[in-house]
Order: sequence, then structure tokens, then C-alpha cells
Amino acid sequence: MREISFDTETTGLNPLDGDRLVEIGGVELFNFIPTGRTFHVYVNPQRDMPEEAFRVHGLSAEFLSDKPLFADVADAFLEFVGDARLVIHNAPFDMGFINMELGRVGRPPIGNEQVLDTLKLARRLHPTGSASLDALCNRYGIDNSKRTKHGALLDAELLAEVYLEMNGGKQKNLGLMPDDAKSYSDDEDDAQGLLKHAPAKQRPTPLSARLTEEELKLHSEFVGGMKGETLWSKYEG
Repeated sequence: MREISFDTETTGLNPLDGDRLVEIGGVELFNFIPTGRTFHVYVNPQRDMPEEAFRVHGLSAEFLSDKPLFADVADAFLEFVGDARLVIHNAPFDMGFINMELGRVGRPPIGNEQVLDTLKLARRLHPTGSASLDALCNRYGIDNSKRTKHGALLDAELLAEVYLEMNGGKQKNLGLMPDDAKSYSDDEDDAQGLLKHAPAKQRPTPLSARLTEEELKLHSEFVGGMKGETLWSKYEG
């Protein structure tokens, strides 16, 4: 399953009030694991940078003045995303800006069915406490010490790690995936086939039984007293 861990930076909080996109960061995931492919671009918003926003991400109007317009990067962005699901923390915020910019250049919006909001997921998994990205990094033991300011690509990378933990962590595959299946494959069916057919590793020495002979005898007598054929008898057979 191909997904994109995704984040943006902006000039403010509301695209309907004239705020614009200034940075896009995306990290490609395959079966919850980063593949190494990323998308990162700064965007010239063609406006000033409010002090409040500058304190958050440190991107000045001067720094952004020679960067491409969104119209210049829209095709590359849409090609990178494709039909992958966008994994976003507080998705309505980022998608509001992305769809606003897409509309400005005559592109159709990205629908909600293509988006997964990890903020909602985090609140379901952890009903108490903060569900911010920093709080989730702390909860899952993810190093976010480089996050002195918000940055779209760094935040997308951190979110990818958080998302992995939300879905079972590094133990998710339980060692059942062969080494050659761990690398990214363009052929999704082939990769899934490797996952499905990889043999399970067996213990070199079987675990000793935890039930005593007396307990086994009592259980057998109990099952034998039931009417008709039991599922247990089928299992033993």
C-alpha cells in the first residue's frame, strides 16, 4: 500500500483570508515504511510574511522571493502524490491550503477519500493527553530534537515514524518478511505476494507444554461429556 506522509507550511491559518502556501514536504511510504523517495519544495507566496508565521517556521519573504510559484510545481507535486493516500496530521488545515492552490491553477481538488488524518487517529488511540506531533514523538520515543522550528519535510519524516508506531511499530512484520521483500517494489502485487507467502520462522527447540498430564486428562473428560462433535475434537483429529 502506497501512502505519502505529508506536511505544509503557510503564511497563516486561513487560505480564505489571503494566506498562502510556502513549503510542501512529502515522504513516500510503502506498507508503512519510508521508501527513501521524498518531495520537498519551497513556494513563493507572492505576499509578505507575517511575524507570527515567521516565528513558527523561520521562512522569510526575502528567502522565498526567488522560489518557484505553486503553478510551476503543481504538476510535479500531483505526479508524486498520484493515487497514494495522504497521511496528514490535522488534515483539514493542510488540505485547505493545497486545494486552494490547486484551484488557483485550474486543477481539481484532492478528495477527502484520499486523506487520512493522524490527529483523529491519535485521539482515538490516546484519548487523554496531547495529540500534537511533538507529544506523539515523546510518547513513542521518537527523537524530535532537530525540530526547533516547523519544517514541512522534517515534520513529514517525523509523522512517518509516528504513523509506523500507530500501526504496530517496527515489530509490525514480526520477522516474516524476507530480506529481499523489504525494499520498495514498483509492482504492488509482487510485494504483497512476498508478504503473503514468506515462510514463518520456526523455533529451533519447541517450547515445553505448560499443562500437566492431570490437567489434560480432566480437560479430555470435560470435552467428552459434551453432546455431539466438538470443535476441540476436530482440532485434535
